[in-house]
Amino acid sequence: MNAALNPGVTAPCLPPLREGMALAPLLRALGLSQRTLARQSGLSQTTVSRVARGLWPARGAAEVRQRVERVLRSTAAAAPAAPAPKEVGPGVLAHTEAAPAPWAHANPEQEDSMLLQHAALTQQAREHFGLPRNPFLDDVQTPEDVYQTPAIRYVRRALLDCALHHGFMAVVGESGAGKSTLARDLEERIFAEGRDIAVIRPFVLAMEENDSKGKTLKSSQIAEAVMRALDPTATVRSSPEARFAQVEAALKASARAGRRHLLLIEEAHCMPVATLKHLKRWVELTERMRRLIGVALIAQPELKERFAHAGPELREVAQRCELVELPPLDNEVEGYLRHKFARFDLAYEKVFAPDAADAIRARLVHVPRGGNPARDARSTCYPLVVNNLVSRAMNEAARVGYPVVDAQVIAGC
Repeated sequence: MNAALNPGVTAPCLPPLREGMALAPLLRALGLSQRTLARQSGLSQTTVSRVARGLWPARGAAEVRQRVERVLRSTAAAAPAAPAPKEVGPGVLAHTEAAPAPWAHANPEQEDSMLLQHAALTQQAREHFGLPRNPFLDDVQTPEDVYQTPAIRYVRRALLDCALHHGFMAVVGESGAGKSTLARDLEERIFAEGRDIAVIRPFVLAMEENDSKGKTLKSSQIAEAVMRALDPTATVRSSPEARFAQVEAALKASARAGRRHLLLIEEAHCMPVATLKHLKRWVELTERMRRLIGVALIAQPELKERFAHAGPELREVAQRCELVELPPLDNEVEGYLRHKFARFDLAYEKVFAPDAADAIRARLVHVPRGGNPARDARSTCYPLVVNNLVSRAMNEAARVGYPVVDAQVIAGC
């Protein structure tokens, strides 16, 4: 009789599963990966990773054991010759060293895509950790909500300086690094501090580098955005020469009144070459020796690549644009999470075990197969990715009844 079809039959090579038993040696003996066990049992990778090390859930342990036994019996029946490790003590198997982590050979690109997907805290998790709402949803509403690493503090100062002194800069960072948050933070600070700075944002909803994929942003559209910001009632001239003369006159009149102007363009890596080239000319608009407008670009790393390989058309722009990169959080992960939860009057220690921050960093650093960890490691430890990973870990901890999120929970998410 097939053991997989009869739950009452235990394959002769399988020892009975007991609470506290580490399953890693048994899985290796059966040639069964933790990932496969999770898929076939319907359990999460977090739960499987923990029981492989002998850490059984506080709630639902009997159901977990039944699901695991069902898969183990099926696997053992298909390969009856596979020897099982012997018990050397109550609930302890010989050679219980930890099995290879199930995420160790994950495809970094697939991993990045998965961790960028929004993960909402469940009601169960919010109740489990005493949270009235999701601390990662609409979580930046004031400048005080922005966690300030040394790099973030520099970018905030640089953006404000660009607005005050009409500079030309680009803030570059991976998706989820916090670029848009810093752009909103700049506008909020300008408003809160009562500074007379007009922040001009052209529409970029459908902007692409060429018209075959979407709509390109042209200098004429930037001119229209400037006129809307400075004089909403004005009729924009139709001819290019008249339109740009109108914009220049409006900027000069506004500057004489003591106003500053900042052209703020998000998704700037999608801008066409011609418009990027024209930005230099916008910055060069002056009255006597004073610039009339500054330019701040918010972009993904593709803009840096375009500047690095700039041909004749973009070389002058690349030379004049200050490029500022947003690095990953890395060693700032714990400080970031402490700040995030403190905004909800919740202590970090109520949610995370001491080993959680190191586990988050380790989980979000990828080394290509065959790569050198010292040279080729790539961190994706950006705020959005950390938020999603932590949300998933908190959901899982609440589901299986763990009091806090620890390294094992992080590793399996």
